[in-house]
Amino acid sequence: MSATLSTAPLTSPDASPRRRRLSWPAWGWSLIGVLAVWALIVVVRPGAPFDPLAQALTLAPFLVLVALGQMLVITLGPGNIDVSVGTIISMASYVSVAVGAAAGPTAGVLAAVGAGIAAAVCSVIAILLLRVPPIIATLATSLIVSSATLLLADASRHSADAGLRAFVNAKILGVPLIALLVLAVTIVVALMLRHTRFGLSIIAVGQSARAAERAGIKVWAITALAYLLCGAFAGLAGGLLAAFISPSTVLGTSYMLDSIAVVVIGGTLISGGRAVAAGAWTGALFFVLLSGLLNLVGWSIGAQNILKGVLVVAVVVVSAAATGTGRSSLARLRDTLQIRNKNKETTHG
Repeated sequence: MSATLSTAPLTSPDASPRRRRLSWPAWGWSLIGVLAVWALIVVVRPGAPFDPLAQALTLAPFLVLVALGQMLVITLGPGNIDVSVGTIISMASYVSVAVGAAAGPTAGVLAAVGAGIAAAVCSVIAILLLRVPPIIATLATSLIVSSATLLLADASRHSADAGLRAFVNAKILGVPLIALLVLAVTIVVALMLRHTRFGLSIIAVGQSARAAERAGIKVWAITALAYLLCGAFAGLAGGLLAAFISPSTVLGTSYMLDSIAVVVIGGTLISGGRAVAAGAWTGALFFVLLSGLLNLVGWSIGAQNILKGVLVVAVVVVSAAATGTGRSSLARLRDTLQIRNKNKETTHG
């Protein structure tokens, strides 16, 4: 894909050099949310102020991994959401432990990634070959994976390798090693989106799949790779979580909703065409800290999920108004109401 960049000069013969305006980053509001929730936790539970942030940095990397994959899928455009990531995490945790017991922890983690990719293949086949809507296709995959997870759970007789457990819990200067590694992965994904053909193609498909296809982009291949990467990230998160916590049939339950919420809160457009890798971190830290705060004040898991859902809807509405992605829908609604009012006036007249 060839990209044409604007190279208009910043100066003109008759004008002084223009200053570039500083733009507010897409992840800025989620960062403000992180700081606000952090401050509230310190107020509710006085003590060491950095303890909540340290705990969040321990839990957030796993959510960031899943969110990065979900971000690639959502960037493809409307309707592209992978609801199978939660069940993939649970299945991958058992796969990692089982294979790790026989072939070593590294093989176990790789097997977990492979299990995630295999599950994503089911979604890709349903989406591209059977033309099933993505949310339905990934829901069907989730049901299949859930059944496989139950079978693996019944046959499970092992626990995570002690070396892998030590690796996942290791810290460097007080910072979790896993957080540094996931940060490196985030940087790679961000660079990929900005400087590689594949990354630019994902964004182009999200902006207009028809225009991208006319430009020579193989939309089907980009779609398939995005879903496969999403499955791989979920599988990797499951393999690591098996050592951080322990394998469980409900290990990934919360990650399905949270990964979508993190992506949206972090600045990625739900309508597609804009991915914000840095937002995966600010969004994940926000939700981890928010969960900690709500637990402190005694909110139930159900109430927390309701709040998260409301936050996601609010962010979608605000971002649509700010970017103009929702103006066409609002305009159509306004025109419809105006037509109805005119018809009423004509009828009464």
